[in-house]
Amino acid sequence: MSEENYDLVIIGGGPAGLTCAIYAGRARLKTLILEKVSWGGKLLFINKIENYPGFSEPVSGLRLMEEMKKQAENFGIEFREEEVIEIDIKGKEKIITTQGEKIFRSLAVVIATGTDYKELGVPGEIEFLGKGVSYCGTCDGPLFQNKEIVVVGGGDTALEETIFLSRFAKKIFLLHRRDKLRGAKILQERVFSLPNVEIKWNTVVLKIEGKEKVERVKIKNLKTEKEDFISCQGVFIFIGVRPQTGFLKNFLKLDEEGFIITDEKMKTSQEGVFACGDVRKNSLKQVVNACAEGAIACLSAEKYIEGVKYG
Repeated sequence: MSEENYDLVIIGGGPAGLTCAIYAGRARLKTLILEKVSWGGKLLFINKIENYPGFSEPVSGLRLMEEMKKQAENFGIEFREEEVIEIDIKGKEKIITTQGEKIFRSLAVVIATGTDYKELGVPGEIEFLGKGVSYCGTCDGPLFQNKEIVVVGGGDTALEETIFLSRFAKKIFLLHRRDKLRGAKILQERVFSLPNVEIKWNTVVLKIEGKEKVERVKIKNLKTEKEDFISCQGVFIFIGVRPQTGFLKNFLKLDEEGFIITDEKMKTSQEGVFACGDVRKNSLKQVVNACAEGAIACLSAEKYIEGVKYG
């Protein structure tokens, strides 16, 4: 196995990790950032961001992430596409092992691995993944031009994706298990105004059915207990997220859902290990907050590294 040494290793290339990298580059820390899938994380799939400061017009997640990555590159940050499978500590060193059997040693680690999408857990969901079932409207929406689709969820993401999907779909059935939506009021207003969206309250999915592709969804009204079917060609699921912390279960203190527990300086239960962004317990799931936490995590890591080097 090859081994390389750094001051700081950042795990995760979304807005929190990239902001942390920008600050690390300015601090002249020898820094490596690792990302297992794609730089920018889930933000790449957001078509419009209206509440990120500094943009009078909505900005796409892709553009925002491209600019952040360029900023980090300008400060000499090293980027690698590697999946981390283990972190260990030997003395003051952190040992990071990847799926590709590479080992990176550092004085400090910042974890910014973010979250992935929760599944409904109903029959047909996995079987029809990529055959009508999707967790990303921005990715797959254009494939459903003039089709009838089901969207499941009631939070910000579900509403944002419904608005985007309404450009393509002939009809959208928005299913929500409660009698009111949870998303921002401005998003609710937009969804309510869409002529091709029908909301089904107090409704859950029991089964996704079809032959080679999705053909219909079996649903149940939680108040009346009545079961029914909706004919559709696609099912988009936006019911929440789960933290990407599977590789940390025996290493860091996590909450019952798997989110990393930190203090206000982003310090975790391990000395010299910090966490920021959506992967952190009680973190506000907003880009601007992820960036702020990335900056805090870097400043805390910088202070820790100085103590190790010169303390």
